[in-house]
Amino acid sequence: MKVFINTIAFLVASQLFFSCTSSGQSQKSKDTEVSLKPAPGRAIAAFAEGCFWCPEHIFEGLAGVDSAVSGYAGGHKKNPTYEEVCAENTGHAETVLVYYNPQVISYKDLLDVFFTSHDPTTLNRQGPDVGPSYRSAIFYANKSEEALAKEAVKKYTPSFKNPIVTEIAPLKTFYRAEEYHQNYTEYNPSSAYIQNVSIPRFEQFKRTCKLKFKQ
Repeated sequence: MKVFINTIAFLVASQLFFSCTSSGQSQKSKDTEVSLKPAPGRAIAAFAEGCFWCPEHIFEGLAGVDSAVSGYAGGHKKNPTYEEVCAENTGHAETVLVYYNPQVISYKDLLDVFFTSHDPTTLNRQGPDVGPSYRSAIFYANKSEEALAKEAVKKYTPSFKNPIVTEIAPLKTFYRAEEYHQNYTEYNPSSAYIQNVSIPRFEQFKRTCKLKFKQ
């Protein structure tokens, strides 16, 4: 069993190293800042809960969510690359920008998803991913969302043995991640990381989620 676990850890670590050093894939030739103005009748929300591959897959599976985009928020450098974010040189967190229909799924619902789909008590870490870019964070778009986020922290505090360390900060800018990160779980279902980290986390979330999933 110990050998098996160590093998999984090696495969996951190897894939993370490859991803963070694949500079050829991450070079950006244009502005990647995303507009934070939603379409009429729609809304946006931004959450960071470790590697963005898993939460993107989780949020996109929910009824009422149009799409989720993997990217970077909460940092200071314009148009950061994946290598720069992984090197912890930009202050960004791997984040998903969720586009949703508030008539079908509410911001409160999304906060429930956030707090039940990751561990918000591990500082600058989520599972095998370590560093500030993997921090737990809620990036709010207005004062109402800020208040709801703080209420959610109080609501979920009794659910965890350790204190919640989720950062609550304004969503000032969001940069779209490189295209090979988008819908990564869907396009790379056999990868070691997806098989051993993302999928188990998604399946665990589904067992407790009371919201509707897309058919």
